[in-house]
Amino acid sequence: MNSCETNVSPSSRYFIYSPSRAALETFLYPLQCGLFTYLPGYSLTRDSFDSFLLMYLIKGTMEAEWEGERAVVQAGQFLLLDCYQRHSYTSSSGCECLWCHFDGVTARGFYNGVRSRLGNLISLTDPSQASEKLSAIFKTFSRKGLVREPLLSKYLTDILTEFLLFTPQNGRFCDCAEMAERIITYINEHFAEEITTEILAKQAGLSQFHFIRSFKKETGFTPHEYLANTRMATARYLLKNSRLPVKEICYQTGFSGESVFCSAFKKRHGMTPAQYRELGEECEKI
Repeated sequence: MNSCETNVSPSSRYFIYSPSRAALETFLYPLQCGLFTYLPGYSLTRDSFDSFLLMYLIKGTMEAEWEGERAVVQAGQFLLLDCYQRHSYTSSSGCECLWCHFDGVTARGFYNGVRSRLGNLISLTDPSQASEKLSAIFKTFSRKGLVREPLLSKYLTDILTEFLLFTPQNGRFCDCAEMAERIITYINEHFAEEITTEILAKQAGLSQFHFIRSFKKETGFTPHEYLANTRMATARYLLKNSRLPVKEICYQTGFSGESVFCSAFKKRHGMTPAQYRELGEECEKI
């Protein structure tokens, strides 16, 4: 469809899509997408528009406000907005923009991850791959071809994943995320050893107080909780997939003693390690 919005070129095109039930339950999915030429003086303000918005500026500049922040979007940059919150964007000089409103079961998690790492205004070293994926979503509808929802979801997922993997040179937003990744790698390699919060904070190069706050902000767990989760997951695997004695599993997963391990395991799972192993064997027999 051609746009009839004020201060949008009539040649601008957009498409509206209603996802299937399977997409609603499983995928990221587009709701609207378009390729717009905004004329000088364009302005839009919304209190809420139930979706997330990904925009790629092809030409010109745009001014945007969201969640108490304000920025000028330049050609070659992406803007990611939570449209469930109040937001606005204008263009005093005019611009050309490729955009997609999307949502899905993992949309909020992707949005929070990207915002935590890069902020809402994203400048990739090479934006071509992400912009081509966004263009592919638009072309899917403009060519009136077969709509494959898993493929559309993959395009969106690939774009957001590229954002999450990108490391900007200024490091302003990604320091904490990179720190958490380093510590997670360290825990996965050393969980069987004696690890304290002090040791992990030194690995991160932070004070213990700042480290605990930053790590929990990035992962949702304190360092102690993440270490305990890693040890417990390994213990469960060994109980189900090996014949190692419980005492040996205890030491291989970093617990200080068998009684400590059994007590912690029962507190978390409501049964002893031996009972957990026996339950697994009974399930295999059925």
